[in-house]
Amino acid sequence: MNHPSYTDQTQSPLPRRHFMGSLGSGLAGISLASLLQEEAQASGHHPPTGQPHFPPKAKSVIWLFMRGGVSHMESFDPKPMLTKYEGKSISETPWKDVQDPEKLKKVRVVVVNDANGQQRNKIYPLQVGYKKYGESGIEVSDWFPHIGGCVDDISIVRSMWTTDDNHGAQVQFHSGRHMLDGRVPTIGAWVNYGLGTLNQNLPQFINMGPRFFDVRDGHYLGPAYDSVPLKVDPKNPLPYAKPELDLSHREQQIEFSLVNQLNQLSAEQYPNDTTLQARMKSYELAFRMQTAVPEVIRFDQETKETQDLYGLNNPETKPFGMQLLAARRFVEKGVRFIQIMHGPGAAGAWDSHSNLQKSHSKLAKQVDQPAAGLLKDLKRRGLLKDTIVVFATEFGRTPGSQGSNGRDHHPYGFSIWMAGGGLKGGVAHGATDELGFHAVEKPHYVTDVHATLMKQLGLNARLLEVPGHKRIEMDFGHPIDEIIA
Repeated sequence: MNHPSYTDQTQSPLPRRHFMGSLGSGLAGISLASLLQEEAQASGHHPPTGQPHFPPKAKSVIWLFMRGGVSHMESFDPKPMLTKYEGKSISETPWKDVQDPEKLKKVRVVVVNDANGQQRNKIYPLQVGYKKYGESGIEVSDWFPHIGGCVDDISIVRSMWTTDDNHGAQVQFHSGRHMLDGRVPTIGAWVNYGLGTLNQNLPQFINMGPRFFDVRDGHYLGPAYDSVPLKVDPKNPLPYAKPELDLSHREQQIEFSLVNQLNQLSAEQYPNDTTLQARMKSYELAFRMQTAVPEVIRFDQETKETQDLYGLNNPETKPFGMQLLAARRFVEKGVRFIQIMHGPGAAGAWDSHSNLQKSHSKLAKQVDQPAAGLLKDLKRRGLLKDTIVVFATEFGRTPGSQGSNGRDHHPYGFSIWMAGGGLKGGVAHGATDELGFHAVEKPHYVTDVHATLMKQLGLNARLLEVPGHKRIEMDFGHPIDEIIA
């Protein structure tokens, strides 16, 4: 069998890339997404300008996503009629028309007759009380008292809707497209694509926490715009950034010098291969990140009061609190988009088909104090005016019961909230009907959240298109102007 010569192999960039990766695969693993951005630009695939299209009101986004589907009725959209009509069927209430087939056509079912994603007709009462907070007097559930205490800085949107009745809705909330449509870039990827870096030593798009169904972001934009996965562990923040061998800082410098020399030789031989310069810059960035990223995750630089604010003194709140404190520190250093996923498991921990009271109260306790701590900390440091915090979930839960004590998936109406970055505080925008079934007042498809972020970041989404990939109207959404200050 004839083996190709080294010269033959180098005519294709793939073997050379494998060779390069073998020299520093630990480094490549740190953030191939961010590192490849230089390579994408060198190949002619790059954002139009890397600058905002118009003066922005925000610089960064911290995106908190509750995986599994938070019950809107037991969080930010109280529905006392559920308790009044407990045990009745929906058809026995004054709002039986919510199940009019014409009103149910929005949903596209992935798996017909799936055990989940059903409407559930027997009214299930509220499992938690509500209280009014702040000067705005907005009601928030007793499971979220700390967030309730920040309500005057928050815009709650109670009229979200989506079209996927199963957990592919996690992908849909981030991309705007149904799972049946195939994969397209997520909101974080578009922000990363449209805006230039604020810090050359750090990735511009970070993900913390579990992801399933789709772990990529860039898709047809390319891996340059995927998020960089990061695990917050102050003792070992970047295990995959370490070289495979036990190399000193000086030895790594020598390794990079060798790689660059090889690249230069190859560039002279193959001047049309435009990826080489980008590849060199990528490895240089990875080298810098080895120092920059661990330095950001230095919680010992924070006061005890700040650590306690995020709940780091409590084992229930510490894991999420550490991620949010890291997010604040990354924002301070200029990271554009930080995505934090809460709730393990493929479906997500918030998927309370049974034991809703027990599971939701436990999960809410994990995130409530850290989320409020983040808002308070950003505000007192003057960062909230430049940073948008989003608290979202893929869909809500059914007004009716599943089994004896759970709620099913509910895409027709649910709640999210946003704060900072030029958005109003003390606002409850939109509404569902009295049962919490449909978004009936100022309804918003999920990409309206994307459009709101884009507007505040100074981006015109309609200018962010790639030849050969036509975006549809639903992709762009419409800014929720009523919550913009």
